[in-house]
Amino acid sequence: MSDTVLALGLAGLLGLMIGSFLNVVIHRLPRMLEAEWDASPRSEPAQRYNLATPRSHCPQCAHTLGWQENIPVLSFVVQQGRCMHCKARISARYPAIELVTAGLFVWVFAQYGWGLQAVAWAGFAAALVALAAIDADTCLLPDAITQPLAWAGLLAASLGLSGTRLNDALWGAAAGYLFLWLVYWLFKWATGKEGMGRGDFKLLAALGAWLGWPALLSLVMIASFSGVVGGLWLKLRGQLADNGQLAFGPFLVLAGLWVMAFGPLTWFLI
Repeated sequence: MSDTVLALGLAGLLGLMIGSFLNVVIHRLPRMLEAEWDASPRSEPAQRYNLATPRSHCPQCAHTLGWQENIPVLSFVVQQGRCMHCKARISARYPAIELVTAGLFVWVFAQYGWGLQAVAWAGFAAALVALAAIDADTCLLPDAITQPLAWAGLLAASLGLSGTRLNDALWGAAAGYLFLWLVYWLFKWATGKEGMGRGDFKLLAALGAWLGWPALLSLVMIASFSGVVGGLWLKLRGQLADNGQLAFGPFLVLAGLWVMAFGPLTWFLI
């Protein structure tokens, strides 16, 4: 086995493990935020609930999962997608998140080798996977992820890890936020309705910090086009919300990963 194949195999295993952790983040972080918002100064302390406690368990029967039930992808396959205790179905999204993260890690480490630059871009990709799934579930883009992601992009640019010049990263973050902020207020002024959440501003700012301001037009175009296609597909399947609202975060994430892998679009500049 060549060193390259071994290295990529290790990257894939690392991605599977990180993907397994992302499943915990995706499930628990929104609930942690909701509990924080609902808490009052006089409320009794609730049972401790965070990313580490309680241990992973079946949402149907509360059976605590053993180590053999927590092996990424493999446990799902061996258990045929069911809880070993109550036989309730396990969502296929759990192994999907693990496989997507593993694929992104393999791509990143194939591009950059084993070093800080690969670690930086792997962290970027992992954060985007978590944000896409959380927004699809809850229409939330938590500040706990978007804001550190933006600062990490600026830090990566300053250290030469992202390949984006610091000046481009700074303007990317500022212009990304302001662009969607203006779209939000123009839409609200014209219709009296909110067309997107404020988390979208912060996510585009984070993408701008990592990819630079020259990528912003490509990011918006890819996200908008894929959003229209996704909305039409959901409408045809009868899965679009009655109010027509659609989480925009997953499409911004798709755009960010596309630009990370292939660079900004160039055909509209010809």
